[in-house]
Amino acid sequence: MAHGFLQSFSHEIDVFSAGTEPAENINPRAVQVMKEVVIDISGHRPHSVMEYLNGTWDYVITVCGGANESCPVFTGSVEHRLHIGFDDPSDAVGPEEFIMSEFRRVRNEIKYRFEEFYKGILK
Repeated sequence: MAHGFLQSFSHEIDVFSAGTEPAENINPRAVQVMKEVVIDISGHRPHSVMEYLNGTWDYVITVCGGANESCPVFTGSVEHRLHIGFDDPSDAVGPEEFIMSEFRRVRNEIKYRFEEFYKGILK
């Protein structure tokens, strides 16, 4: 979702996203809640952070609670490393209504925090 928001703020920036333990497919609930804010992430595919370790990056931003601690060291060039943490909504359990409310809550937090980041640093 963070990738979707950052890319929606400007198509002039290159955004890549990856996980320490990527799923096989993007979570359909994430796709659904992003569609609610008119951002289509259905074409995104999960990638492993291992694909990007040797690259040159302006920013490496970890977003999930344990990702900051479990993210491998980037051996390429990284100008700024930030952690902007969120709960992982895919960990939510309970009725579907509750799970979807968690996806929406985290989506809204991501939008707010990454909009602040974009306006304050990248723009």
